[in-house]
Amino acid sequence: MSVRNLSVRALLFLGIFQVGRRGLASAPELKEQPKKIAVVGGGIGGTAAAYFLRQEFGASVKIDVFEAETIGGRLATEKIGEQEYETGGSVIHPLNLHMKHFVDRIGLSVRTDVPSKMAIFDGKELTFEESDWFIVNFLRMLWRYGFNSLRMHMWVEGILDKFMRIYQYQQFGYSFSSVEQLLHAMGGASFLTLLNQTLEEAMVADGFSQSFINDIVTPITRVNYGQSVRFSAFVGAVSLAGADSGLWAVDGGNKRVCSGLLYHSKAELIQAQVTSVSVKMRPSKSGSVASLYEVNYIGDAGSAHSLYDIVILATPLHQGLSDISFSGFSPPIPSHFPGRYHQTVSTLVLGRVNVSYLGFSQKPSDFVFSDILTQDMKGLVINSLSSLDPVHIPPGYRRPPASESKVWKVFSPEPLKEEQLREIFLSWEGIWEKKWLAYPSYTPPQRRSPPFILHDRLYYLSPIEWAASCMEMSALSARNVVLLAHHRWHGHSAKIDQEDLHTRLRGEL
Repeated sequence: MSVRNLSVRALLFLGIFQVGRRGLASAPELKEQPKKIAVVGGGIGGTAAAYFLRQEFGASVKIDVFEAETIGGRLATEKIGEQEYETGGSVIHPLNLHMKHFVDRIGLSVRTDVPSKMAIFDGKELTFEESDWFIVNFLRMLWRYGFNSLRMHMWVEGILDKFMRIYQYQQFGYSFSSVEQLLHAMGGASFLTLLNQTLEEAMVADGFSQSFINDIVTPITRVNYGQSVRFSAFVGAVSLAGADSGLWAVDGGNKRVCSGLLYHSKAELIQAQVTSVSVKMRPSKSGSVASLYEVNYIGDAGSAHSLYDIVILATPLHQGLSDISFSGFSPPIPSHFPGRYHQTVSTLVLGRVNVSYLGFSQKPSDFVFSDILTQDMKGLVINSLSSLDPVHIPPGYRRPPASESKVWKVFSPEPLKEEQLREIFLSWEGIWEKKWLAYPSYTPPQRRSPPFILHDRLYYLSPIEWAASCMEMSALSARNVVLLAHHRWHGHSAKIDQEDLHTRLRGEL
């Protein structure tokens, strides 16, 4: 399927977004809405959850969002001089419909595009240099790798075509209680297979050459996920989609989406660290006993707690990322689920790059590449090197040449030592380092993902990351979990774990 056809489908789904969320059949009579809902985590997942909660549960419910640090989570910027630069999630795919909807709803703008040019570095020299001319790039790839590049584009488009089904499911109110069931609704058994084989295995089985995988595919996975082609094929496909044309970002920084969603949710921000969640039994108006969740937290004013009907955890429950404990639950809820998150270090350097380090023998002013991807070579300490543009592109902006001092972003698995920085840069005026546990370490076969439902009305948003981690996946998970919470509160079991949408649509027509 062509990109053009997919774009038409995207527009169709965006149209469905505006039609209404209850398009198939009239909903059964609703019981009384919950009074208080807590969301733990103020990143894209948590703020999207607050936004969708307001849509589903209405104006009367009180929504509290707990965040100990700044709103945005792994969407963050760093101020250097008079400008800000992205240090976290930086690009959005043109078919990320939730992110598109958020930006339109909040009233944000797309950042002005600055033309870029890519090269691939093997530790000694640039092995591939992108041209300004499409036909030149195509002929180079054709000469070296045959039709592998075109076939990769078609392979990724085939996966995206199936991926797009989830928007239709969600628009008609369908939700899923596990990552595996959600993925099966998208792509059937083939998506579950992609979870349990490596990207390298999947592409070799589909006839891609090993040289193409090593030379072209690996640099893409290293810049996007800091991991090689020996990680999950599903996240590998998401990574390759991140190399498509038409990628965009939000003017002023992607983190603005989070603050905008929080504002439109009319939720109260509680700047505090949640320490524990426990289940409490309380008498209800009818004389029966109801269960509530007590959220304990520590803020500037000290320790406090509050009771909620529903709690959504939008922060990973993994070692190094969470200190939340759970008490009073049967069966017990673990504080940490198995698995680990992969460290990527983002280092911003305001300085002059050493083009000789990249094997470039001409003058620095002739170095025209803004994005340097790297092959998986022994001794190579960086995953990528990129010339950064500010999050707001002022009128008349031009990207400084490599002969001048400018902001570069280096991705590496470990903090860079001074001697390593001196190899890469001739000089610098400032260095800003950020260590991210940015996404899981994807090692197939994939263990079963944690559940979305931890307890009766206690939900967990982060399991989706074990399929793939990106802004849109978090938004999809937020929508799914909120629909799940709504259906379970009101007893709409017919909208949970059902894959009969297309059958029902045909019956309605």
